[in-house]
Amino acid sequence: MSGVDLPVAILAGGLATRLRPTTERIPKALLPVAGKPFLAHQLDLLRSRGIQRVIICAGYRGENIRSQFPKLEYSFDGPVLLGTGGAVRKALPLLGNNFFVLYGDSYLPTDYRAVAEAFKQSGKAALMTVFRNEGRWDTSNVEFRDGRIVVYDKRNRTPAMQHIDYGLSVMTPSALAGFENKSPLDLAEVFQKLVADNALAGYEVRERFYEAGSPAGVAELETLLGTNT
Repeated sequence: MSGVDLPVAILAGGLATRLRPTTERIPKALLPVAGKPFLAHQLDLLRSRGIQRVIICAGYRGENIRSQFPKLEYSFDGPVLLGTGGAVRKALPLLGNNFFVLYGDSYLPTDYRAVAEAFKQSGKAALMTVFRNEGRWDTSNVEFRDGRIVVYDKRNRTPAMQHIDYGLSVMTPSALAGFENKSPLDLAEVFQKLVADNALAGYEVRERFYEAGSPAGVAELETLLGTNT
């Protein structure tokens, strides 16, 4: 498969409190899943989808990740965690004009090329992938109508929220305009401003998501990936 031009920023800086006490010793990216670190599974999936370049946005125990995956590129938060949005902002010099952002605990078997093309066609500052979750695998947080993200809110849910932020987005540096001095910065704040400014495209994927951010999610991934190894 030919490559996808856009690099991927993987957000791997969080504290992973839901997976304590295991993550008191290792970062979530290195959590053993089906015989190898979760990040190795992520990288295998990205390569199978044509991704050529990955930048790890690292925070908590980030040096542990680099010691096991030394050939990747890294952007480190530093002594204070910057939040998901702050980590992307710090990595901008490595990311170029257009780039994917992937949550560090997400395993997303979708068509990355189609997502990149939808972003290109949208002309927006960013694109969020969404999945019609209907509260099944996690709490839905997106109102998506007629191909548009009408509301995105992780705290104030409404009955009209049948979709969920899938865990993969495409961004330009301009998507972070106006947040230069805010730290820490959560990507949720960035996306909410983009929705308000009509600058966030939406793309509905059909493949369900998997995650390594909770014990139940890890157990499910063990089953999924164990059958594929």
